[in-house]
Amino acid sequence: MISMPGTWEWIAIVIVFFIIFGKKLPGMMRTAGKSIAEFKKGFKGVEEKLSDIKEVKQDIDNIKNFKIG
Repeated sequence: MISMPGTWEWIAIVIVFFIIFGKKLPGMMRTAGKSIAEFKKGFKGVEEKLSDIKEVKQDIDNIKNFKIG
């Protein structure tokens, strides 16, 4: 049966990770940060578009419900 690694196993995994990727880690983190920032920027754009669509839909509903005398 395979179980989750314990505390010492995690420490060993982290040490091996830093030995292998130590010099590349700052660049990887910088790239990850830029990717997250781009994702948030794109998501904000989608939210703005949805807001615009809701406003247009509300205007259309108001026009449909408008009755003349």
